Amino acid sequence: MFRCVIKATAARQMDSHQEREERRKHNCTYHELLQTLSVLQWILTFLLLGPVCALLISWVIYSQLWPVFTIYIIWMISDWKTPERGGRRSLWMSKWTMWNYFRDYFPIKLHKTADLDPKHNYIFAYHPHGIMSIGAFCNFGTDSTGFSHIFPNLKPHLTTLAGNFKVPLYRDYLLAAGMCSVAHSSIDYLLSSQRPGNAVVIVIGGAAEALNCARNKHILTLKRRKGFIRKALTNGASLVPVYSFGENEVLEQYHFEPGSWKKALQETFQQWIGFAPCIFFGQGIFSSASKGIMPLHKAINTVVGKPIPMPKMENPSEQQVDTYHALYIKSLQDLFNAHKERFGLQQSDSLVLI
Repeated sequence: MFRCVIKATAARQMDSHQEREERRKHNCTYHELLQTLSVLQWILTFLLLGPVCALLISWVIYSQLWPVFTIYIIWMISDWKTPERGGRRSLWMSKWTMWNYFRDYFPIKLHKTADLDPKHNYIFAYHPHGIMSIGAFCNFGTDSTGFSHIFPNLKPHLTTLAGNFKVPLYRDYLLAAGMCSVAHSSIDYLLSSQRPGNAVVIVIGGAAEALNCARNKHILTLKRRKGFIRKALTNGASLVPVYSFGENEVLEQYHFEPGSWKKALQETFQQWIGFAPCIFFGQGIFSSASKGIMPLHKAINTVVGKPIPMPKMENPSEQQVDTYHALYIKSLQDLFNAHKERFGLQQSDSLVLI
């Protein structure tokens, strides 16, 4: 009799364990699907939202809805300077649950090495650009990695090309996502001493660096990039080196031979349009064994370094800019070397500056 009771109890426990395991697998599959969909919508937004908005506006102009477009354009003209006046960040949008799934797809984590006083302003110099600057958007365009808790009372402003804000409707999405223009007037406005607690995030390498993006390589376009140094000096804002380990690993691209017409076309786009049309690939939407537009499941660890105090100079000389540029490079290299092995790189790995 007791054996029967024991067997029945064991059977119920086994059934309960199997049910829990099935629920766990179901939940895991469900969350993986949401992660995939959240990243897919962002990729499509990155690639298509601008052109779609332009086509939509073209259609509206020749439709019966043209009065609505006229009203919007009048409002847009009155709102023209907003991208250069701190933007229009939506705290509600930055906390969308969708961004948590976006974060967990890779996953992406934000790491602090020093406290930042919100009574001061900062330039976050972000490296590397990667193909799409995924780490920059997740950490500083959303609050999914906990920026508001890690750096309390500090407001991040992710900057992008000023031309992006000239596309109707698309500009409003970018503004809601917390982005601002990278124009000189925009940076000066944010770094004004009358407006403390701002962290202006600049992806230093830009489009040129995207063309050199490759897995297992750490090539930064930095030797001649000194504008951010001058901005830090003229505004007395501290420089903060930021490096995202894994940014170059989530997507691959086809590298064209130097001198080929394809390479020349890329470089022409970069010079005239401001961005480089990288032919990238990752994995398939529902299969990691196939190629597609989805990024690889590779961790991105964004490390925010220690601030470099900068004196306020109304008109710094070239020699002074060069001096602080060299100091910044030394700080960035120290940051990279201090954390590279922690995030899976070899001791022999080093930054290549061009």
